[in-house]
Amino acid sequence: MQAELNELLVKAENRYLQTEELLGFKSYSETLAQRLKIYEFLRDREVVIFQPIADQISVIFPQEKQERLEQILQQWILILRHSAMAMLLNDSEYLQRRVIDWLSGIVEAHNSQAIDTQVYQLLNTRLNELLSAKAMVFIQPFLEQVKSYLLKP
Repeated sequence: MQAELNELLVKAENRYLQTEELLGFKSYSETLAQRLKIYEFLRDREVVIFQPIADQISVIFPQEKQERLEQILQQWILILRHSAMAMLLNDSEYLQRRVIDWLSGIVEAHNSQAIDTQVYQLLNTRLNELLSAKAMVFIQPFLEQVKSYLLKP
């Protein structure tokens, strides 16, 4: 959305924006308060979200070194943080530039797809437990974006 807003600002330098041009901005501004609440919720409850996932992942993958599992969980904490920011900005390109391009190589290089897939599923379940269906509508597309790039079959 940031690129779209910048484009609107450039257009508005010489004229008023047309109704069609304002529709995206209206939609963005009308949902901003909701997205801010969700962002703050995720920020404030990061430990509450990830502690059960950490506990479960250790049980599911007992053969894995704890250090490796912690590293993968740290990556998923970063993924959720950046997904939350992308949701707040309503900007999937932000997520692509900040996370996906960087992490896709790491997942392949470290052969962690099975663990990453499990963490994704547990995270999705956990967020569905903690967030309302209306809130999930805002964050889910960004988590799906991560899934489609990082967790290829």
